[in-house]
Amino acid sequence: MKEVISDRKTIRILSIGYIAIALIGAFLLTLNFAHKNHISFLDALFTSTSAISMTGLIVKNTATDFTFYGQMIILALIQIGGFGYIGIGLFIFIIVRKKIGFEGKNLLKESLIYPNMDGVLRFLKKIVIFVVLIEFIGAILLFFKFILIYDFKHALWHSIFHAISAFNNAGFSTFETGLVDFKTDLYVNLIITSLIITGGIGYFVILELYFFQKKRLANLSLHSKLVLSGTAILIIFATLLIFIFEYHNTKSIGTLSFFDKILTSYFTAVNYRTAGFNTIDLGALKDASLFFGSLFMIIGGAPGGTAGGIKITTIIVLFVYTYWIIKGGRIRVFSQEIPQETINKAFTITVSSIFYILVCVTLLSFFEDKIQFLPLLFETSSAFATVGVSIGNGGTLSLSALFSTNSKILIIILMMSGRIGIYAFFLLIFRQEKEKFIKYPQGKVYL
Repeated sequence: MKEVISDRKTIRILSIGYIAIALIGAFLLTLNFAHKNHISFLDALFTSTSAISMTGLIVKNTATDFTFYGQMIILALIQIGGFGYIGIGLFIFIIVRKKIGFEGKNLLKESLIYPNMDGVLRFLKKIVIFVVLIEFIGAILLFFKFILIYDFKHALWHSIFHAISAFNNAGFSTFETGLVDFKTDLYVNLIITSLIITGGIGYFVILELYFFQKKRLANLSLHSKLVLSGTAILIIFATLLIFIFEYHNTKSIGTLSFFDKILTSYFTAVNYRTAGFNTIDLGALKDASLFFGSLFMIIGGAPGGTAGGIKITTIIVLFVYTYWIIKGGRIRVFSQEIPQETINKAFTITVSSIFYILVCVTLLSFFEDKIQFLPLLFETSSAFATVGVSIGNGGTLSLSALFSTNSKILIIILMMSGRIGIYAFFLLIFRQEKEKFIKYPQGKVYL
């Protein structure tokens, strides 16, 4: 009981921190030096929340509506959201040799979704090095391409911004039309998707892969095996679905060459994993693509990284559980049994997420009765899973740009709850029931 109460307290502190940072970011974006055109506080808050939650839905064009300083604020929010403000703050404490107590370590553990507090500070140090190194390499590789198109200053900024945005699965772009101009560019596509996948598999998996490759680890953990295998399966499956559904659609990929159709389908599939970049007009996708895209977004990436959604491990656990219930046998995968507590949590996350999405999309349908249901479901799923892809407003902005004040507020809540995590979000909403030493009689329920 004490552990649950402690978790609720920790989650409350983390949540308040992210909300405070989003408000500070919104205030900074409303200042004259940060924007070129008029921006309301609501739109500034929407942008700030989208950045801190690493979503990428935009109601103002990052390239044309914000100055260089405004873009720097957005990028800083993305980095804070991706790494976690607790991690950044405690890393500064480590640098200045300040002692970190139990409460700080517990906050860090929850922020990074690390298994326990033993070694969490060492884990933090290693993660900082890896994040900086990966983003630096990504920026250098992109710079080699962008310097052929832009002058040195702009090429460098575009490279840094997109490397950080991609690794943190944010989807913000300093190009007016996103990455549409690089639709058939294999080099840029592979770099961006590699950064997205690396950030999306989670910090824990990244470190395990490093130690495994260095032969300092005999075997990968069950968690890493599930994340890596599940990620590969979902990306391949999503790529095939987009390729098949859109093959003859001249408004999306129908006019491209066979190889470019595969490349564009792959890029879109990877971005469904919680990054908001796009190289084609998603508003031109068929209904089937939008529907399955919504499902892939809801699943999301891996825990403990920059991805959102209900998490791939949650879905795998449910599928494994269903398989063994039908077949009969111990609930196991990769020769390891899954604890009942994990199965219960997976069910809780999935059911609460579906209920939450249905409520939100119903409210959106009520507020925006002139917009069809499927685009609203797509936008809701994108906000909830902190993805950022959208069918658009007919221009360069997300569909949310057309929304009323009530709808924008709802999307802001969706993005923030997606950043906190749906399980943590519901822990904040529902009060803990007091422990009762009462044994209730069992009743039969027929299914």
